[in-house]
Amino acid sequence: VQLQASGGGLVQAGGSLRLSCAASERPSSRHVMGWFRQASGKEREFVAAIAWAGGTTYYADSVKGRFTISRDNAQNTVALQMNSLKPEDTAVYYCASAMRGNYAQTASYNYWGQGTLVTVSS
Repeated sequence: VQLQASGGGLVQAGGSLRLSCAASERPSSRHVMGWFRQASGKEREFVAAIAWAGGTTYYADSVKGRFTISRDNAQNTVALQMNSLKPEDTAVYYCASAMRGNYAQTASYNYWGQGTLVTVSS
């Protein structure tokens, strides 16, 4: 499976961005699609995830209420709508897919997109 992330850019604090992740093939009903981010000098961290079957969503506390993850079954895409952005949201954002394990851990994901840079200015 190949994942292609897009939608990053430069935005002022308080603004919004929408990231998209396109999968080369339809995720199975067992897949969980996740977004992670990695700021300069820091470890990659969990942001949000969605179960492909059923659409159950999971969020890191730091983005809960500001970010929304969604999926489009017809397009095989996963989106991350980011509102009320803060400078601390600045990072490279990665989409990934997993079939088992803890959805919040990078080790559970076996396919990763190339990353898209989000920069939030103060």
